[in-house]
Amino acid sequence: MGMRGSLILSIAAQVRELIGQGKPVCNLTVGDFAPAHFPIPERLAQGIARRLNAGATNYPPSNGEPELRKAVLEFYRSWLGLGYAVENTAICSGGRPAIYALYRAVVNPGDRVVYPTPSWSNEYYTPMVGGIPVEVPCGVDTGFLPTAAMLAPHLRGARLLVLNSPMNPCGTLFSEQQLAEICDAVLEENARRGTSERPLYLMYDQMYWMLTFGGAKHFTPVGLRPALAQYTVFVDGISKSFASTGLRVGWGVGPADVIKAMSDLLTHVGAWAPKAEQLATAELLPQGDEIRAFHARMNAGIAERLALFADGMRALKAEGFPVNSTKPSSTIYLSAQFALAGKVTPSGTTLKTNEDVRRYLLESAGFAAVQFQAFGAREETGWFRVSAGAVTPDDIKALMPRVRDALKALK
Repeated sequence: MGMRGSLILSIAAQVRELIGQGKPVCNLTVGDFAPAHFPIPERLAQGIARRLNAGATNYPPSNGEPELRKAVLEFYRSWLGLGYAVENTAICSGGRPAIYALYRAVVNPGDRVVYPTPSWSNEYYTPMVGGIPVEVPCGVDTGFLPTAAMLAPHLRGARLLVLNSPMNPCGTLFSEQQLAEICDAVLEENARRGTSERPLYLMYDQMYWMLTFGGAKHFTPVGLRPALAQYTVFVDGISKSFASTGLRVGWGVGPADVIKAMSDLLTHVGAWAPKAEQLATAELLPQGDEIRAFHARMNAGIAERLALFADGMRALKAEGFPVNSTKPSSTIYLSAQFALAGKVTPSGTTLKTNEDVRRYLLESAGFAAVQFQAFGAREETGWFRVSAGAVTPDDIKALMPRVRDALKALK
């Protein structure tokens, strides 16, 4: 079948093994949150318990509880200025089923799927549905995000363009101009197509859109170009914005016919969000003041951790070590570069690949991160994803001297 497991989960298993041996490890691999440091909103926790006690343990409607579908649409109207009807949304168990359902709904075998690299899991989903992957490599000069000029040569005849902002794995997000130019390219491509040619759809994964800081601002394709509403499917949920990864409440919002096809497919998969969690989320989303207060605390905690790591990397770079990092601006991630290819370890091993570098830093410094190869990148340039949601500031402070020692030991 050509099915491959997640490299991220494989790395996580190695990290757990070292932790089990009692070795000091700063686990920056997981795209998750430590509940002790980033608890879910109190209203959400209490709402779930109350609904469970009231007996909300049976099947929800396959396309989502009506209260939640309406709450999502009002949430988008209030926060993002987007106007949709109930038939434009479907609820599912997190973002993954929505992504899979969209791929299945619009991509036929042999259709081309355009996506940047690095990016999250498109290299898995595309062959899963028989699509032809069209990778657009991106580098630090564009924030690891594509530009319209980079995408334009690949859009003609393509079926799906996949974008993610704020972006996993890199922690960067589109500027208004960068995204607007891409929107125009999608509109131009669809205007070029005749009535017999199927449209180019845009999947816009904005799972992290509420996690921005340092003056960064999130933009949406439909907010910038309303005409894109007929071609854009949003993938979203509470997993990241509300530190609720295990509650499994996500949604898709887009053209009614595509959303219906996605929902119909998911009825056969059973990928429904639990009823109590849906109803509690519907109660949370209208609470604007509570949500703003929650994110003031949460985003400050994330920003503090990422800034500590970025400051540590800048100090190492100032000492002459071959490292680099992006500026913290959104998500729980930072991109960090360890350009160590060709360096020789104290044991006499020459580091050749990002995997070699990852293993060395993990074993010598307890630095656990995920190389960009886990996100479809092909070049061995030393870039890694650093995730700060499951560590403390003290963990990062203790890590950086160990990283320095490990770098100093190389020849």
